[in-house]
Amino acid sequence: MEKRTHNIAIVGCGKVAHLHAQAIQELTNARLSAVWSRTEKTVDEFAAQYNTLAYSDITKMVQENNIDLVIICTPHPFHKEPVLAAANAGANILVEKPLASSLEDSDAMIQVCKKNQVKLGVVSQRRWYEPAKRIKEAIDAGKIDKPVFGTINMLGWRDIDYYESDEWRGTWDMEGGGVLVNQAPHQLDILLWYMGEIDEVYGLWKNLNHPYIEVDDTALAIIKFKNGGIGNIIVSNSQKPGIYGKVHVHGKNGASVGVQTDGGAMFIAGMTGITEPPLNDLWSIPGEEAMLEDWKKEDTEFFNSIDPTSHYMKCQIEDFLDAIDNKRDPLVTGKDGRRTVELFTAIYRSTRDNLPVKFPLFPEVGGDFDGRNRGD
Repeated sequence: MEKRTHNIAIVGCGKVAHLHAQAIQELTNARLSAVWSRTEKTVDEFAAQYNTLAYSDITKMVQENNIDLVIICTPHPFHKEPVLAAANAGANILVEKPLASSLEDSDAMIQVCKKNQVKLGVVSQRRWYEPAKRIKEAIDAGKIDKPVFGTINMLGWRDIDYYESDEWRGTWDMEGGGVLVNQAPHQLDILLWYMGEIDEVYGLWKNLNHPYIEVDDTALAIIKFKNGGIGNIIVSNSQKPGIYGKVHVHGKNGASVGVQTDGGAMFIAGMTGITEPPLNDLWSIPGEEAMLEDWKKEDTEFFNSIDPTSHYMKCQIEDFLDAIDNKRDPLVTGKDGRRTVELFTAIYRSTRDNLPVKFPLFPEVGGDFDGRNRGD
């Protein structure tokens, strides 16, 4: 059966929106039909660059262009309103990570999509990295028995030029958080993908060396998973020039698997390229140890043959369109996105209360924004 052509719209014209526009241009079964922004000059320039239509009204944009999928690229605290408008107009929705900066907004978006019977997904394109998929396949095949210990180590760097590049960066009300909300969600999502549901978290966040921002630049956590496993998270924007991001999983049978999702100077959408290929940096499954070097060579060659900044976004958009066509869930759902928000919210609350936080978490309306505004 011949694939139909999907109409896609982008909401928000910031740096990451250009990566999505480029990815859409690489798809054979989709077109960028429209773009929305509150700022007339910005949306007109974006529309001219990608030969599409500019709008200032989301409902009108969706209805006039029969939009199948809206991709939300606004700053994190401003995801909810365009999602509500797009869902109520009948469009499926893919939201840039994280789903939101609060559980309250996350739940509102999930509920409106359920009410309108449209699909909701969250951008987590690192799930499509070949070495990341290899780990998931090994876990699902039982090659490490039960995953019992999962770790994230992400040591990166953001300087003052980064925070001054957009007015919303580095503030509680416009970014919604720091390393936990903006840089870590990819690794948090992958860890949850591998390890499953959380039972309890004890966490701590700090601003170590960025006095010119309000938000966290470093965070730690200890996790108890519902499967009986445990986990450890270390994420930071305080190490020059930015070293690596790694997710490792150790199995009950003693075998271990790992992926370095990011290496070298850390990738910043619209500002830097991806400097090093994602690679499996740990693999001790019996009988497969010698395959690690072959995979590294294979994955490096593939990485050098593509534009990695748009390729993996294209993979996720392709999956979402296939989910629409075949009436299935996308690989990364709105509920998956909420799990990431729930995890970083637990770290903020645990820091505030100096106590472990039991799951599930529910919204705290008002107050100190889940412990972010501690006043210290």
